[in-house]
Amino acid sequence: MVVPQSSPMLLTRNLLYTGITRAKKMLIVIGSQRVVEFMIQNIDSKKRNTGLEYKMKQ
Repeated sequence: MVVPQSSPMLLTRNLLYTGITRAKKMLIVIGSQRVVEFMIQNIDSKKRNTGLEYKMKQ
């Protein structure tokens, strides 16, 4: 999993958790320790308006 220095809005705990839980056998995190620690502490989660529910009903 590549974790580049980017917008704090994108560096969330949820994104890191998703990467960890989807790994089948092994996960290698590529990025700075500072960014990963920031992601662990960043619990801000914005509501996403994807329209997925609507698309699935169609």
